[in-house]
Amino acid sequence: MNKHIIAAVVLAFTSAGAFAADLPMQTPYKATPVIAVYNWTGIYVGANAGYATGQQNPLGLFSSDFAPFNYTLSGGMIGGTFGAQIQSGHVVMGLEGDIDWTSMSGSGTGPVTKFGILQGTATISSNVSIIDTLRARIGYAQDNLLFYGTFGLALTNDVSNFGQTVGFTCNNGTLVACSSLSSWHAGLAAGGGLEYGLTPNLSAKAEYLWVGAGAVNTLRENIFRAGLNWRFGG
Repeated sequence: MNKHIIAAVVLAFTSAGAFAADLPMQTPYKATPVIAVYNWTGIYVGANAGYATGQQNPLGLFSSDFAPFNYTLSGGMIGGTFGAQIQSGHVVMGLEGDIDWTSMSGSGTGPVTKFGILQGTATISSNVSIIDTLRARIGYAQDNLLFYGTFGLALTNDVSNFGQTVGFTCNNGTLVACSSLSSWHAGLAAGGGLEYGLTPNLSAKAEYLWVGAGAVNTLRENIFRAGLNWRFGG
């Protein structure tokens, strides 16, 4: 009887070995590769360039005593950008500022009216030399593509030259009429754009900004520009 039991055990092990030999070989387990998600968080600096055009009331920039005297200004611009932002999910929020030097200029000839009284006809030319902004940015990121809106403060420097005296007096304690005035004007800026991540730290952007400065937006500008940003961290 023991011989029969031993024979049965040997037969079972032999059959199990043959069955195992017939099983297909299992391939080694490979972990699914992790796809890197683009990160917009960080502090950045950059450069931008573009074109601006708009309307200006040069007399209204300096005094509300005059009737509107409007003409078109246009020109190129170039400058630098700085900012910081943080990403949470698809939402990107931050603060951005820029300083741009411009060649915006324009001129016009027409009647000059002060307190409703005609002062005569004058030729006036203007030049906007600097446009600065400090704005909040809120955007939606889809990997390395970012759509954003922006709004904040603006500061412009304007020089106006008058072909004839139009009722201004110099700030030197005399009543001598001035033929040129230069001043800074505060205002608002708003717009939007898109930015594309070229590398983990370098991105390119295209944006539109509207800038209104002076009392009741006597200087109104439409700015179209492109730029590159280099981001630290992230």
